[in-house]
Parts: sequence; structure tokens; C-alpha cells
Amino acid sequence: MANTKPHFLSLRYRLMMFLCLSSAFVLILVWVFVTQFMQPLYNHYIYKHLLNQVNTVVSIIESSTEPISTRTLPIMDAQVSSSFESSLLSAIQSRKLDASNTCFDLADSTLQHVTGFENLYPCLLHEASFTTSINGKTSVWNGSVVESLRATVLSQGYVKKELVVDKNASTRQMAVGRVAKNGDETYSVIFCTSLARIDEAGVVLGQLMPWIFLCLMAFSIVASWLFSRWFTNPLTKLSHATRKLADGDYSVRVNVPETDEIGLLAADFNHMAGEVSRAAQLQRDLLANVSHDLRTPLTLIKGYAETVRDLTGDDPDKRTAQLDVIVDETDRLSGLVNSVMELSKMSSGTDKPEKVRFNLSQLCEEVAQRYEAVCAQNGYTLKLELPDPETDCTVCADPAMMERVLHNLLGNAMHHIGPDNVFILQVNVPKKGTVRVEVADHGAGIAKEDLPYIFDRYYRSRSDAGKAGTGLGLSITKAILQSHGFRFGVNSTLGEGSCFWFEAKNQD
Repeated sequence: MANTKPHFLSLRYRLMMFLCLSSAFVLILVWVFVTQFMQPLYNHYIYKHLLNQVNTVVSIIESSTEPISTRTLPIMDAQVSSSFESSLLSAIQSRKLDASNTCFDLADSTLQHVTGFENLYPCLLHEASFTTSINGKTSVWNGSVVESLRATVLSQGYVKKELVVDKNASTRQMAVGRVAKNGDETYSVIFCTSLARIDEAGVVLGQLMPWIFLCLMAFSIVASWLFSRWFTNPLTKLSHATRKLADGDYSVRVNVPETDEIGLLAADFNHMAGEVSRAAQLQRDLLANVSHDLRTPLTLIKGYAETVRDLTGDDPDKRTAQLDVIVDETDRLSGLVNSVMELSKMSSGTDKPEKVRFNLSQLCEEVAQRYEAVCAQNGYTLKLELPDPETDCTVCADPAMMERVLHNLLGNAMHHIGPDNVFILQVNVPKKGTVRVEVADHGAGIAKEDLPYIFDRYYRSRSDAGKAGTGLGLSITKAILQSHGFRFGVNSTLGEGSCFWFEAKNQD
């Protein structure tokens, strides 16, 4: 018997290992992201935001049909047109421009300030010497830092720069600029905003990550232990039930209330256990039925052979009668062996149908004619109900196998014929391309609990108990129809009779 104790290669431990390693991998990724990638990603986001701001102002300048500023003398402040100011104000109000925590600088080709706004304090772009006072804060619109950036923008057409007081300072800012054309005049457009010290937050988180890692890993181990136990418990039940089933306990069933894949597996196991139990019962029935069917003809053959040898002597009439019994029982024994062999071939797929197109209604008529003699001898009536000759009853099947199916169904109906001594063979076409054949009798019928198993090999309903026969005819019929892919079944009511049917198709 297999070891039932879990070990390090069991599904439970592998599942725990997977969950713990997954948690560790995720934590390491977070650690690396926080310490290595958060600052660059944040800076890139700020850059894209400032670039959108710059592009918005450049678009306003270049779409203006009139000069946006005039300067009487180089030393005089520039005069900004009211239409440009209105366009800037409209862009801010519509949130195309974000003026919060931002510095905007517009200068002409002389590197002199034209206009702008200052909502960034302190602003490293504009140095702290007197030019303009806003909300008590002083800004230098034409300092060395901003003039250097203006010159770079006008010469290169673009600038991106980080501004710091010194490398240990806590104030860090980013400036992005572009050139804008307005008629013959060239302008530099620069936006600046602060950069948060994300790297410092990364250092703090990096110091906390080992403790966070240990706490989360401890939680992951406990959670994975509980989860793996919950997950593998139904599988353990299935394993125990499988061993019991292998030991011959066919009554074992698994109670798994879940409706997931494991629940479906447990339901399939229970179904399999039921089928195995039924197969074992059929095997016992096979031993009982076949041994009885073999013992009877063998006993008769032996007894009559001994009688012929020891007692009959020269009496030709007795000898002939007894030899006839031997011949009949031998034929019966041969028929049983042939049925077993035929069912074995059909079930294993050795005998495959050789399909051709033929008229199934005509075949039913020919088979029915062969029962005229036996019906006349026993006082039976076979009613043959066929469709109109114009009706297309062509099917694609093996004619010899279909003939065997008809003989099996008619023989079964005759074996269970009712008090009226009537059985029926009916052919109809329920839809185009399908021919339905029904064989009905008015006998005792089949109990509802026997219907699902009536086509199983060696199965006999309670009403058939003790009757002669091998119990293989309907099994052979089932194997033939399944090899053709035809639908089949039986309808029955106790006390009223049974109707066996199958539907053949004209397409392979």
C-alpha cells in the first residue's frame, strides 16, 4: 500500500513551495521597483507633463496671426498683446495649462523676459534678486540661470534640465523648453516644476522591506499551509477511496461538496465506482448465466451420448431421437460461443462496418418475410408497417449488420410476445435523411429500473429471470448501432409491452 503520510515531494508541499516562492518573487520585484525604478519613472512622468504644457503654449503662439509682444526699446519691458493673454487665460481655465506649482517663462530672441507666471516657491529657474514681487515672494525674470536656458532653447530648439541648488539640497526641479515662431520673431517657452524626493522615500522603504519581507513570508507560509491542506483534502479522500475500490470495496463513495473541478472529479469517481460495481455484478451474472447455459447442453450431450452407447442399441427410432437432441444441444452450444465471439469482435472494433447505400425499408420487408413460417407454426402475427414506396428510405450502413440488428430485435420481441400473439415492425421517416425503425410487442414490459441496463451484456431483467437465452442479443445490437453512430433506445410500460427503436442516417 502506498505511503499516506505527506512528504516534501507531495502535492501539498509542492503547492506550499509554489505559493511561498511566488510571494517572495513578488516582494523582491516590489523591492527592486521601489529602490531602482520609482524615481526614474516619476521623473519621466513629470517630463511628459511639462512637455504637454510647453506644446500647448507653442501651439497658441504659432497659431496667432498677430504679434504676441512688442518692445519699444531693448531696455524697455515688452508689451504683450491682449489676445495672447486671453488665449493663455482661456487655456488655464479649460485646464489645458496647469498653473499650480509651476513656473512659466516666455522670452524673445534678445533673451529678455516677455511674460510668464510664477507659482513655484522657491523657484530655481528665476534667481533671488529683485525684479518682481508676487505674494511677498521675489523673482528674477532675467537671471543667469534662466538666460542660459533661453539661449540653449533658441540655439538647439529644445531643452530638458534638472535644477538643484547643490547635490545635497532638498530642492530639485525640472525645466523643459521649446522654440516657438510668431511671424519673424522667435521665442523660447520654458516650464519648470518641482521634483519630489522619491529616491529618499525609496531609501526609507528599502530599510523597511526586510521586515516587511519577513512578516509577509511568515504569513505566506501559514496561509499556504492552510490553503494546501484545504485544497488537497478532497484529493486525499479520493486517494483513500481509490485504494478501497482497488481492494474490492465497490460501495465506497467520496463526499466532496465543492462544485469546482475537484468536485467534478469526485462526482466522476463516484460514477466510476458505480459502473465498476455494476460491471462486477455483470461479471458474476456472466459466470452464472454462461455456466448454466453451458452446463445444460453439455449435460444433455453427455447423457444422451451415454444412452446411445449403453442402452439404445439397435433401435433406430430411439437412436435418431437421442442423436437429434445431441445435435440440437450442440447447435445451441455453438450459438452461444458464436454470440460471445461476435460480441467480442464488435466491442473490440475488429469487425468494422462496411457501409454502402441501400433501402432500409426494403431490407425490413425481406427480413419480415423470413418470419412467416415461424409465425404460422406458432400462431404469431408480425405486422409490417412501411412508408409509401415513394418515400426515400436510403441509409448509409452495413446491410449484413443491419440485418442482424433486425433479427435480434424481432427475436427479442417474439420471445416476449403478449397474449395477443402480435409483434410489430414499423419503418418511418421522421425527418429528411433519417429512417426510424421500431420493433414493438405487447408483452409484460420492462421495469423502469431495468431500462438503463437492458442493452448491457448478460443483463436480464427480473421478468426474464430463468428464461433460456444468452442475454447477448441486445448487447450485440448495441455494439452494431454504436459502431454506425446511430441513435437507439427503448420505450416500455409494465403490462403494455416494449418498443425498441433505432434511427439510421443516409450520411456517413
